[in-house]
Amino acid sequence: MYQRIFLTVATIFMVISLNGCGYNTLQSEDETADAAWSEVLNQYQRRADLIPNLVNTVKGYAKHEQEVFTDVTNARAKVGSINMTADDATDSNKIKQFSQAQGQLSQALGRLLAVSERYPDLKADQNFRDLQAQLEGTENRIALARNRYIQAIQTYNTTVRSFPSNLTAKVVGMKIRPNFAPENEEQVKQVPNVQF
Repeated sequence: MYQRIFLTVATIFMVISLNGCGYNTLQSEDETADAAWSEVLNQYQRRADLIPNLVNTVKGYAKHEQEVFTDVTNARAKVGSINMTADDATDSNKIKQFSQAQGQLSQALGRLLAVSERYPDLKADQNFRDLQAQLEGTENRIALARNRYIQAIQTYNTTVRSFPSNLTAKVVGMKIRPNFAPENEEQVKQVPNVQF
């Protein structure tokens, strides 16, 4: 009789434990984070695809700005050489490497767009304006995708660290994911100097 009661209590306890262990939530949030990371990569790829067209358009007007073109080309090549997958998004070193490469590309693009200020005919060119608008839209999409990824990581990491799902996470080997920090954190902290 005690054995029967013990089995009933043990069964009820197991059902309650499995229901509240958070395994399904962890899996769902892990997939959400992977999907968000894929969208970040998608937007960065879109930017990389636009760059050759932008460079070629500017080259037609500014033939002697070779250093800027070389910097953009090299930065784009460096970004292209870093192959990131959703699994890589759990490696803080790869995230940092990827983020630094993207930051270098952003800086090179900024210099390329600054070149356009010196060429009034270029600024008036419809192809250049279209590419610049697409690039600006892409940068906004990148910011939005990164924000969604950061939110997905926050939700996932909170679940991994919360009881009782933290026990399940340890058992199945799920760890806290690194966040996507700004590429140039020191520059972000500096107050911009505005002069009129």
